[in-house]
Amino acid sequence: MYLRPTALDDALGVLAARRPAILAGGTDFYPVRVGRPLPDEVLDLGAITDLRGVREDADGWRIGALVTWSEILDARLPRLFDCLKQAAREVGGVQIQNCGTVAGNLCNASPAADGVPPLLALDTKVELASMRGRRVLPLGDFVLGSRKTACAPDELVTAVLVPRRATEARSAFLKLGARKYLVISIAMVAVVVELASDDTIARAAVAVGACSAVAHRLAGLEREFAGRRLATGIGSIVAPAHLAPLAPISDVRGTAAYRLDVAATLLARTLERLADE
Repeated sequence: MYLRPTALDDALGVLAARRPAILAGGTDFYPVRVGRPLPDEVLDLGAITDLRGVREDADGWRIGALVTWSEILDARLPRLFDCLKQAAREVGGVQIQNCGTVAGNLCNASPAADGVPPLLALDTKVELASMRGRRVLPLGDFVLGSRKTACAPDELVTAVLVPRRATEARSAFLKLGARKYLVISIAMVAVVVELASDDTIARAAVAVGACSAVAHRLAGLEREFAGRRLATGIGSIVAPAHLAPLAPISDVRGTAAYRLDVAATLLARTLERLADE
């Protein structure tokens, strides 16, 4: 059975009664089912207009669950979102960016999901809805592990919420793969810095992906930046001890030790890029 409701309540009603496979952008729906039969029931969210669009209000920005990576690239967003736009350009090719959704990238919960580190550094929260009501979780509490999230069987992610910053903020994202395009990350980093009126760093957020089962914020490194000037040479602050929360694996793309070295190098380069701006 193929279901394509136009109203969110209708979709939630379906989930309350049974457990269909959920289809949004579809960029992971079919690849993970190669050689396997398709589900008997599919719930296609593509016609629910309430799940589309990027909206700004006094608290921040609401990115609907069906917003694609191409739409993020086209959206008029402040420099705070540079890290997310830079990640959007790394999500597959243009065809994937035109179909794949930001929320779907989170729900897929791949350790190498390009969207997770920038959204984690942006203090993103995930909005979920069911017939039981609505709840909001910090992204760090939503992605629980490789392919595991806190989304209940009767829930849908309806939006990701990015809070407004009190001061000027800028951000950047870098990743390394085995080739230049269409690549799964060996490591990736996102950094957000908020600047005080004297151009010192009031607050920093640093996230690393593809170096653990879930992306991690590096709280120890974040504390190092408070009160420092965002100037050339700031990348030298990054030390091996700051990477202690990470637990990379060794696989065909690189050893655990190599991933840690790459993460440190990417962090230093990202900080220098922000300082150069």
